[in-house]
Amino acid sequence: MKKTCGVLFVVLAASMMMVTSCSKKADNSKQVIIYSNADDEAVVAVKAALDSNGYEGKYIFQSFGTSELGGKLFAEGADIEADLITMSSFYIESAQAMSGMFKDLEFSPKQVIKTPKYYTPLLAIQGAVIVNTNLLAEHNLKKPASIKDIGNPEYKDLVSVVDPMGSTTAWLMVQALLDSYGTDGTISALKAIYNNAGPHLELSGSGPIKKIRSGEVAVGFGLRHQAVRDKKNGLPIDYVDPTEGNFALTESVAVINKKNYNPLAMEMAECIINKARADIIKDYPVVLYEGETVDAENIAGNSKVFSQTLTTELLREHQQMSESCKE
Repeated sequence: MKKTCGVLFVVLAASMMMVTSCSKKADNSKQVIIYSNADDEAVVAVKAALDSNGYEGKYIFQSFGTSELGGKLFAEGADIEADLITMSSFYIESAQAMSGMFKDLEFSPKQVIKTPKYYTPLLAIQGAVIVNTNLLAEHNLKKPASIKDIGNPEYKDLVSVVDPMGSTTAWLMVQALLDSYGTDGTISALKAIYNNAGPHLELSGSGPIKKIRSGEVAVGFGLRHQAVRDKKNGLPIDYVDPTEGNFALTESVAVINKKNYNPLAMEMAECIINKARADIIKDYPVVLYEGETVDAENIAGNSKVFSQTLTTELLREHQQMSESCKE
């Protein structure tokens, strides 16, 4: 019995040593966990940059919807599993104000727009009015000059726009209207636009341009770079930089200020900005850093910045206003 107990003790002790050894090894080779709300094109560019610069196999990449990832940031703070995120900038700022969950960056990107020290932009999107030129000709319609024009009676049932409850692409439209017409004017404009859209009020940011491409509708509001690309590819698509302005939203890179902080996360953040931007700007052609250039057609004709700081609270306020405009 004593001999059996002695054997069991030796085996148990050896097992514990093996577990401890494995745990230490795992700690020393811990992979960086990256959470992202980015679209597929940006994800491909980020992974390619990391893999080709020595980080292949050293990270785990997980994609989330914007609202889902935003919810995790607010609920979990610095206790979130991720070490590094790419996320809509206004969510990052709101999460930082709530919990101070991000580290100041340890590198100095040469941005053309000023941002806090704890994040730096990965990409930017801008809005524009988009049209199907064949359908405009078929219905003997002129291109609208403004977002507000989309609500004119002649475009009834020929309009598709995004619902702010479904995608922040719609926020670009709402910001432009508010900047030009104030709250009352925006409510009036949205009611007319939503009435014209009817069943073509989309939850996806790419919903309107898909319906414009297919010829289901003639006019809409969506992402400017998608319309530029379609026009260049020979589709009957054109775009209008509206009189209200081309507003923009950015998605950025930030590093979590974790208790068990992994320095590799900061290295990867720097790699993403220095190495992935060359590919990202091809799909999202907005200049964010010194030395970047884009083709002339990708330079919005009426770029503007919203007067209020963009926050999740402001987004909810604008979403509620939008909801009141639906019949």
